[in-house]
Formats: sequence, C-alpha cells, structure tokens
Amino acid sequence: MSSDTLEADVKHAIEQGRDVQEQVKQLTLRRISARSLDIESLQQISASVLRGARAAVQKELDLSSAQADTARTQLKQAVAGLDGALAQIASAARLAVQEAAGRAQKFSGEDLSNTRADLQNIETMFLETLQTSASSAKDVAGEILHDIVAHSRTQGSAVGAQLKETLSVITHQLGATGRTQAAAGLHLAQATSDLLRQITAGVLTGVAEHIKPSDKGS
Repeated sequence: MSSDTLEADVKHAIEQGRDVQEQVKQLTLRRISARSLDIESLQQISASVLRGARAAVQKELDLSSAQADTARTQLKQAVAGLDGALAQIASAARLAVQEAAGRAQKFSGEDLSNTRADLQNIETMFLETLQTSASSAKDVAGEILHDIVAHSRTQGSAVGAQLKETLSVITHQLGATGRTQAAAGLHLAQATSDLLRQITAGVLTGVAEHIKPSDKGS
C-alpha cells in the first residue's frame, strides 16, 4: 500500500461515514504492520492519514451547518483512529515484554533501551504531525486540527496514556535485566512487530487474554 493509496482509502472510509474512528484505526494499523516500526515510517503514515481525512471533509465543512458539524465530528474521529493505532504499537510492546517475563525470558538491556527511546518519540511525532497538518491547511479543517492539538497537549492522547504504561513496564524490566545481567537474545522491535500484525489480523482480542497462558507457566 503506497502513501497515496492509504490517503485515498482513508478518504473513502470517512466519506462512507460508518464507524470512522475504527475504520481509520484499522487502515492505519494495516499500513504500520506492513512496514518497519521506525519514527520516519510512522510520520509518513500519519501524514497520509491526515491528508486523506482533510480531503474527505473539505467540501462538507463549507456547506450547511448540519453537514459541517458532521464533517467536524468525522475529522475528530479520524484523528482519534490514528491516535488509537499508534497507541496499539505501545500496547504491543508492553505485551511483548510481559510475555517474555512470563516465560522467564529477557530482552537485552540494549534492546530495551533502544525500544524505550523509540517509543518515547511516538507521541511527539503524533503531535508534531498534527500541528504540521493544521498549519498547512489554512482553513476550517486546519482550525479543527489546531484545536485537537491543543486539547491533546493539555488533556493527553491515547498514545500518550498507553506509552506511560508501556515505558513503566520496560523501565522495570531494564532494572531486572541489569541486576541479573541475563539476556536471551530476544529482539523487542521484532516481537512488537509480530504482535502488532496479530492484533491487526484480529488474532488478539485483548492483552489480558493473550498474557494469561504465560502467567500460568504452561
């Protein structure tokens, strides 16, 4: 899926008007799961999603009050879908660490440190990409996006909330790795990517359900 295709798919999903937040989230996750989990890729994907969302609501924002209100809601839902998709990355990373711990395995300290550094940049990337999209719009869509950025900075985002949990788990595991000097050669980035693909494919219905087998030690 190219950036243009993702943009077009997001635009089409919003124009259909059915469960916009979930549709955008799934489109974003499918695109993310097909690429490497690096900030540059995530920024490109986020920008494509936002372009598609803006294109979808542009005409309606200039029409009647009722249509404009619907378009405003859809744009906010689209951004929430993107936010949720990025939060899913953090959730998958947390799950990967917890699964390994449940099986008495460990990622290397370097692996954990690198992943923590990458994850810490995701929320900043999300807000900066939103800000860039808002600034480039110069219209009602831009005003809405500016409001979303301001709200996210003060009230927080879904990805930010999930990152707090994930980074706490990784920091704890880093302490354990340091104390034992044990590393099983596991790669967290790959484990996160694999779990993200499972989540995207609908294999995982929830973090708790997937962790239980490891917790039982079976």
